[in-house]
Amino acid sequence: MRELEYPFDANYLLKNKRRIKKSLLEKNNFIEKKIAILGGSTTSEIKNMLELFLLNYGIKPIFYESEYNKFYEDAIFGNEELDEFYPDIIFIHTTNRNIMEYPTMYDDEKTINQMLETEYTKFTKIWESLFSKFKCTIIQNNFEYPFYRLLGNKDAVDIHGKTNFITRLNQKFYDYANKTKNFFINDINYISSCYGLDKWANQFYWHMYKYAMEVPAIPYLSFNIANIIKSIYGKNKKALVLDLDNTLWGGIVGDDGVEKIAIGPEVPSGQVYSEFQNYLKEHKNLGIILNINSKNEYENAIAGLNHPAGTLKPDDFIIIKANWNPKNMNIKDIAEELNLGADSFVFVDDNPAERQICKNYIEGIATPEIDVPENYIRIIDHNGYFEVTNFSNEDLKKNELYKDNAKRSQMMSTFENYDDYLLSLKMKAEISSFKPIYLERISQLSNKSNQFNLTTKRYSLADIEEVNENDDYIKLYGKLEDIFGDNGVITVVIGNIKNKDELHIDLWIMSCRVLKRNMEFAMMDMLVKKAKERNIKTIYGYYYPTQKNKMVNNFYNLQGFEEISCDEQGNKIYKLDISKGYINKNNVIEVEE
Repeated sequence: MRELEYPFDANYLLKNKRRIKKSLLEKNNFIEKKIAILGGSTTSEIKNMLELFLLNYGIKPIFYESEYNKFYEDAIFGNEELDEFYPDIIFIHTTNRNIMEYPTMYDDEKTINQMLETEYTKFTKIWESLFSKFKCTIIQNNFEYPFYRLLGNKDAVDIHGKTNFITRLNQKFYDYANKTKNFFINDINYISSCYGLDKWANQFYWHMYKYAMEVPAIPYLSFNIANIIKSIYGKNKKALVLDLDNTLWGGIVGDDGVEKIAIGPEVPSGQVYSEFQNYLKEHKNLGIILNINSKNEYENAIAGLNHPAGTLKPDDFIIIKANWNPKNMNIKDIAEELNLGADSFVFVDDNPAERQICKNYIEGIATPEIDVPENYIRIIDHNGYFEVTNFSNEDLKKNELYKDNAKRSQMMSTFENYDDYLLSLKMKAEISSFKPIYLERISQLSNKSNQFNLTTKRYSLADIEEVNENDDYIKLYGKLEDIFGDNGVITVVIGNIKNKDELHIDLWIMSCRVLKRNMEFAMMDMLVKKAKERNIKTIYGYYYPTQKNKMVNNFYNLQGFEEISCDEQGNKIYKLDISKGYINKNNVIEVEE
C-alpha cells in the first residue's frame, strides 16, 4: 500500500488508521505472530501504527501490551497474562526517560562507571529473564540523545554529560547485541536524529500523555520496528531492477552519447550519480541481486555502463534487459530467469509513469517514489527493503551463485537428455541432521523460500534452535555442489514424530537456485532412512497453497504419497506407508551423510 511506504504522511496514517487496517485485512496469506510490547512509556499508538506496517508486509500481529511503565516488573517478576500469551517476539520500548540515574558534576569517575554498569545490568537481567522464559526474539530500543545539553558541546565528551553517558550505555547494548543471537537493536537514536531531535522530544506529549516522543513521530518509530520484524520473517526484498538514463547517470545515453552523460567528479550532478552507484554497489556486496531494465539499445546501455567514471560495470549485473519492450514485461522475464517471485524486486526508475505501470501490473513489487537524484539514496535506504537481521556466507556469494546458474543453463542447452545433463554436473550433496554452524542459514532459508515451501511456515532463529534441541523431530539440511561451485545449504526438512510411529512433515523448503536438480529426491531418500531408524511406519505430508507455491502442488504425488484429504481451500494431506518398502529415487546426486 503506497500510503505505508516511505516517504509517508504520518498525520494521515494516524487519522485514517482504522480505514487502512480494514483495507489491509482484506488481503490473504498472512502469517500470524504474537508480539509483546513492554513499554517504559505510553505505547498504544505505537502498537496501532506497528500493526498497519506489519499487515502491509503480510504479517498479522497479535499483541500483548504491558501496563504503563511495567516493562521491568513483567520481565523480572512475571505476569500470568504474558506467560499465557507466550510471545514470538518481545519489543522493549524504553527511552532516555527510563534511565534511572544520570551523573552529576559532583560524581567522580568511579561513581559514574558504577552508575553505568548498574543501568546496563538492569537491562541484561530483563533480557536474560525473558530469554530463559520464552526463548523468543527480543527487540530492544537503544537511547535517543537528551533534548538539552547542560555542558554544551562538552556534554558529548565529559563523563558528567548526559550525552556521553547515553553514548556509552548504547555501546554496551551494541556489544551485547553483537554476541547474542535473537537480539536486535531498534535504533531510535538514529530515527530521532533523522526526524529532528527538537521535534521528537516535544515535551507537551510527555507531560500530557506520557509519550516519549511527539505523536507524529510514532509512525517513523513503528515503521523501523516493522522493518526488523519483516526481515526476521523473510519479508525482505531480494533484488534491485534499475533503470539507466537519469537513474544511474544523468542524461540519455542514446541521444547525448556516452561522453556527455553526467557521471563522475567533473560536474556536481555527476557526483550525485556516482554516489548513488557506489550505494548500489554496496548492496551487491550484501548479496542483493542487481539487474537492469532500460528502454535503450543494448549497445548503448553497455557503453554507458562501461563509462570510465562509473562504479557499476556490466559484470555487476545478473540480467541486463536493454530493449523497447514494456518494462513490466521485462521484470516478469527477469523474475522467471532468476526463479524469483516478482514481489522480490525493488524497481528504481526516475519516470513516475513507468513506476506506476509496474506497480499496477506486478503484485507486490516495490517502486520507491524517487524524485530528485539527491534524494535517491535517502528514499531507498529509509524504506528498509533490505534490513539486515541475519547475514550468512551464502549472502556474500549470492551474485556469483546466480551467475553460476546462468552457466548451468547454457550448458543444459547443449544436452538432448535431461538426465545426461544432470549427470554431467557431477553433483555431490551433504545431507545431515542440523548442526549449530548452519542454524542461522536454516532460519534464513525458511523465511526466504516462497516457491518451494509446502507449508509456508516461517521460523525465527529462536524457533529453529528450539526444534534442534527437541528429540521429537527429525530435522535435515542439504548442501549441494557441482562442477560450477558450491551452492551451500539450500534445502531443509523438519518432521515431527507423533504417536511413536508417525512422522508429520512440518516444513519442506528448497532454494529456487537448485530447482529441477533432483535434490528433493535425495532429501526424501534420506528422510525415509532416518525415519526407519526411529521405527517410523508412516510419513504424513502437508501442502498449504499460496499464490507463490503452486509449483509444488503435486510434490507429494511425485514422491509416491497417497492423497488422503483436500479441503475447499486446496489444503492437502498426504500419507506414505514406508513399512511396506521404499525405493530410492535419486540416481544423479552422490550423497554424503
